[in-house]
Amino acid sequence: MKQNFVLLITVILLLKFEVQAQHKKDKKISVLPVPAIGYSPETKTYIGVVTLFTIKNLNDSLTRSSNAKIEFNYTWNKQLVLETGWNYFLPEEQWFTRGLMHFSKYPDLYYGIGFDTPESGEISFQSNRIIFDVDLFRNLKDDLFLGLGFNYSSYNNLEYLSDFVFYPELKEQDNFGLKLIFLKDSRNNILSPSKGNYFEFNNSFNFSASFYVKSTVDYRHYLGFGENKQHVVAGRFFHSGIWGNPPFYDYSKIGGDKYVRGYFLGRFREKNLSSIQLELRNHLFWRIGIATFGGLSLMYEKISMMENESFKPNFGLGLRFLVDKKENTNLRIDYALGADNQSGFYISFGESF
Repeated sequence: MKQNFVLLITVILLLKFEVQAQHKKDKKISVLPVPAIGYSPETKTYIGVVTLFTIKNLNDSLTRSSNAKIEFNYTWNKQLVLETGWNYFLPEEQWFTRGLMHFSKYPDLYYGIGFDTPESGEISFQSNRIIFDVDLFRNLKDDLFLGLGFNYSSYNNLEYLSDFVFYPELKEQDNFGLKLIFLKDSRNNILSPSKGNYFEFNNSFNFSASFYVKSTVDYRHYLGFGENKQHVVAGRFFHSGIWGNPPFYDYSKIGGDKYVRGYFLGRFREKNLSSIQLELRNHLFWRIGIATFGGLSLMYEKISMMENESFKPNFGLGLRFLVDKKENTNLRIDYALGADNQSGFYISFGESF
């Protein structure tokens, strides 16, 4: 942990230098290449490089800043990850596109399907993962968008690294999906919002070994207060529901950095996940801030089958370091606890939601 802390301080100093150099000129496109050093329960410590792009239309006050990244990481778990993602607004936000392209060679852990799977069922497996996900939105009115999307996922070269448990669903599979999306987004900033709302209804029709439908509802609200809105209350309701039989990797999952912190991503998988998360973000001094967060999640196959083990609480504390004053982008360091002896430590750019 001491070594990780020293590496983190080094990254902060590098980020500060790069951001200051970037702001000396009022550019339309800002490019920030930095070393990527972080930690999560799924990867342990990882190192790599990431280039962050911020695109601002200087003559269009109606259009928010767009962003993109290209990232390469290698983890202490011997995982290799190459990824690029983007959120791009066209002039006056008449059109909007977002996407993700991902390749990884990834040793991972699997516990089976269910909200109460035991630790004794843990196995280790490895696979090559390819994800291609692109959405295109048309602005209907104000902040309301209608979108169509396409996604392709592939888990191949899958092999068991443990041989004492066998799961028949854990096998190589491909998936093609077509999406219909309604989106209302009035956030003032994509990576670190301090006011506005976000609502997304995403319905995807998927073709894998069998046909299935996956629907998600994602609602977020941000309330800033105090001088320059330096204190923010953020809330999120997220629901994921599945009709049919998806591949093992496309079940609703708890955990990870973006949804329910405090759990190993994929520790619990079910057809339905409903989660409420709250976070209070406070600026302290200079570029330093803190955050407290927590929530309650439910995992269930059917509502009638919910039990006490369906409820998954989480809570945690976080540190924020402002690396880009102009775009209000933070380096985020969070520690979270969950049920069933689960916990997570996360280092990342931008807020969790």
